[in-house]
Amino acid sequence: MAIIFRWGFVTILAIAFALSATFRARARRTSGTIARREEGVWAVVLRAVLALPLFLSFTAFAINPDWMQWSFVPLPNWLRWTGLAIGALCVFFLWWVFASIGSNISETVLTKKDHQLVTDGPYHRIRHPLYSGALLAFFSLSLVASNAFMAGLVVLGAILFVAVVIPREEEVLIAKFGEAYLEYRKSTGRLLPRMWK
Repeated sequence: MAIIFRWGFVTILAIAFALSATFRARARRTSGTIARREEGVWAVVLRAVLALPLFLSFTAFAINPDWMQWSFVPLPNWLRWTGLAIGALCVFFLWWVFASIGSNISETVLTKKDHQLVTDGPYHRIRHPLYSGALLAFFSLSLVASNAFMAGLVVLGAILFVAVVIPREEEVLIAKFGEAYLEYRKSTGRLLPRMWK
């Protein structure tokens, strides 16, 4: 059973990263890129504190699950299978997000020169579906790995995205699109669809 969870984990992680790399490379070719240093020190610190440990822990588990045994928690198999199913669904959701945002995708919270306000696909109901999909995918993988350290980093990441990253990104989008973004924000949820107006 452990081998199935490990290879399911590796497959979902590999497909998600391949999707991201493919769409981001295409966007760089068609609409350029923004240097990460333009975001400021806060973004560099956030990546070092959160993204790097998460990436390293996922890589360690993919290469050799025993390397992450120190933070293993015994979850029931049904919960790990649920994590696999959610992770597989997240792959399709992330493809939809990337296909919808197209060349507007960026590695930063900043907007490109010819950035467009995307309001279709998953963006019709959610303002930041890439964050939603990535956080859910990473959390589902922490269930598959049955790993408390990974899950803790994802929860911390969700808190930091809500408290720091999304407000900063929305400031930039309001500066770029003005009233159009403010109107769009009224009818959409931040990370989940808005159930009421």
